[in-house]
Amino acid sequence: MRTLDSFRTALNGVTVHKMRSILTVLGIVIGITSIMTIMSVGQSAERLIVGELERFGPTNIFVLPGRQPTGPADSAGTLLNDSLKEDDYEDLQRKSNVPNAVRVIPYALGAVSVSYESGTYSATLIGSTEHIEKNFDLKTARGKFFDSFDVSEKNRVVLIGDKVREDLFGDSDPIGEKIKIKNNRFTVIGVLGPEGQGSFIDFNKTIVVPYTSAQGDVLGIRYFQRLVVEADSIGNIPNVVGDIKATLRENHNIDDPEKDDFFVQTQEDVANRLKTVTGILTVLLSSVAAISLVVGGVGIMNIMLVSVTERTREIGLRKSLGATNKNILFQFIFEALILTGAGGALGVVSGIALSAALAYIARVFAELNFPFVFSVDGLVIGLAVSFSIGLAFGIFPARKASKKSPVEALRYE
Repeated sequence: MRTLDSFRTALNGVTVHKMRSILTVLGIVIGITSIMTIMSVGQSAERLIVGELERFGPTNIFVLPGRQPTGPADSAGTLLNDSLKEDDYEDLQRKSNVPNAVRVIPYALGAVSVSYESGTYSATLIGSTEHIEKNFDLKTARGKFFDSFDVSEKNRVVLIGDKVREDLFGDSDPIGEKIKIKNNRFTVIGVLGPEGQGSFIDFNKTIVVPYTSAQGDVLGIRYFQRLVVEADSIGNIPNVVGDIKATLRENHNIDDPEKDDFFVQTQEDVANRLKTVTGILTVLLSSVAAISLVVGGVGIMNIMLVSVTERTREIGLRKSLGATNKNILFQFIFEALILTGAGGALGVVSGIALSAALAYIARVFAELNFPFVFSVDGLVIGLAVSFSIGLAFGIFPARKASKKSPVEALRYE
């Protein structure tokens, strides 16, 4: 009996019991679907994050208050830290302190209630300078952006996101209208163009005002949640980072870097940190999904052992007609590989479909710019794991079948 004949016999053995075969590979299908989906969604999230960071430009450096966070709870705490003051913002703008900085952009952030006539809306407020327009590559659908005069004069002017406009004004033109932000009247001078939500800020649900108006009139604070420093070139980023740290340490009377009450991150630092987090989550979730593969493998081994017992007389007959131990071994190994290979292929297809569906749902219902990424790694790993499980869990039943004595097998009832 040739190897090809062993394969044909194995294929026939699988197709004869269709329902049993389908139920047997179900665990493999679920496991591969999970791994494929997790890896695809993880890579999609990574691409989304990198895309959002690219909006800032490669030369932007982020200065944040407080100590370097080690977890989500610490990250949330930086929003409440008041270590970055107006003096820090002004000193970082001085060429004598940071000669390779093009500009410094302050950010004062908060959640506020916005009202117009009888309507209200809960929005994210960003207080900054006119440079935020370039920093985020923002576009106005109507009106204009505020300028340096509005910032210096603390003018109460505001740009509203498209969702804010829709909820408060409907089809009416909001330009020139006054809205209340925490009982302070601001004049609408512009509407931000509609855009999909990114991974950081949804500008559709955001209002933007001069930071000088935001800090005192609305938020009641005298500090910034972050400062963005733009370097004049990628090559000078290390110099700018060093100058930022030196300036802030002098302002804050810090001699020991271990006692810094601020931290500095380049775009590369942020991207690497987020990629590490998504990578760890992908591995952890894939490890959990792998449990179903092990369960599926055990199920295949059990069914194969039952099949060997049921087909004892068949094995004896084949051996009496000249089939060798090797032929029988290959026949049952092929059966296991066909089962797991089919399960792996179905899992890959369903994983791709599920990943595409999740990306679509994120774009349509969550309004995220969430891309669908076909995970080549997931495809290779899924198929490789499927066949590996077939081999690992099929070898024992196959060896048991190949070692049966033809005489005893033919006597089996």
